[in-house]
Amino acid sequence: MLAKIRGLSLEIMGALLLGTFVVLLLGRGGSGESGLLGFLQSPSLLDVKTLFLSILLEAIPFVLLGVFFSAFIQTFVSEEQVRRWTPRHPLAAIPFAGLLGILFPVCECAIIPVVRRLIQKGMPVHVGIVFLLAGPVVNPVVFTSTVVAFQRFPDLAYYRVLAAFLVAVITGVLIFLTVKKNPLRIGVEQEIRHETAHAEAVGGKLGATLNHAVDEFFDMGKYLLFGALISSVLQVWISRETLLSIGQTPFTSHLVMMGMAYVFSLCSEADAFIAASFANTFHASSLLAFLVYGPMLDLKSTMMLFGSFRFGFVVKLLLTVTLLVLAVTLLIPV
Repeated sequence: MLAKIRGLSLEIMGALLLGTFVVLLLGRGGSGESGLLGFLQSPSLLDVKTLFLSILLEAIPFVLLGVFFSAFIQTFVSEEQVRRWTPRHPLAAIPFAGLLGILFPVCECAIIPVVRRLIQKGMPVHVGIVFLLAGPVVNPVVFTSTVVAFQRFPDLAYYRVLAAFLVAVITGVLIFLTVKKNPLRIGVEQEIRHETAHAEAVGGKLGATLNHAVDEFFDMGKYLLFGALISSVLQVWISRETLLSIGQTPFTSHLVMMGMAYVFSLCSEADAFIAASFANTFHASSLLAFLVYGPMLDLKSTMMLFGSFRFGFVVKLLLTVTLLVLAVTLLIPV
């Protein structure tokens, strides 16, 4: 009981501090003001505000889509249905999950609560993670946007789907071989079941869906805010010229583009247009690394992953995906 109270107190304090900072970040001061208000009007802080709002405005609609889809699964889809729909043999289930994004075209902002719910409902962990990694890339919306962005090199869209599928499948195999315990955070599954049972008792299926969507949105929202804040600050403080000077070799250029994809935290349905702006500066394989890594892992999705899964599991997933994206995009002859 004491641990729960301590955890709740820390969450409240963290939310208050973050809320205070956001208020200050978005606040306005008159011209010529000194001190804190003058600092808030500095050009760099104005850039941070703009980027912070743009990331939030881009991500929130997709997060809402994800939490409502997640709430629908929780209320209307039973554990038995999830197990029946998922191929039992892992060699069939892993590629099945890698292609699931074709049927459910959701971006990386929306997919984390969906996968968390599917795992809680009985989907094997390795299958859920493959869907989480491949879904934001292997879907028709992202494929089309990539073709439009790279009209002079439309084959890059096919390479993007292929690379993402390979990375997701290999990661799924590694998780199947090494992860034996449920990686969801301690207490997450019990909290979800309790909230849903209470909501169904009060308002029926529809009430349970709406209540659960609201709870999950605020649960995911705090990590989205934190990730968007860090991303906007880093984008202002780290200049593109510095990154370009580092990325002079194939290896370092891949690392630079992956780092930018991680920091920029772009939606997978729009990141191809940003990547296209670097087409005259970086090699196509480096752009491929940007297009594959960003939808799988970025700052805001990392914060959301830490909110759903155990710390050690997320760290191992980050390292595995980073190494695999680097290796696959270096080896694919683009």
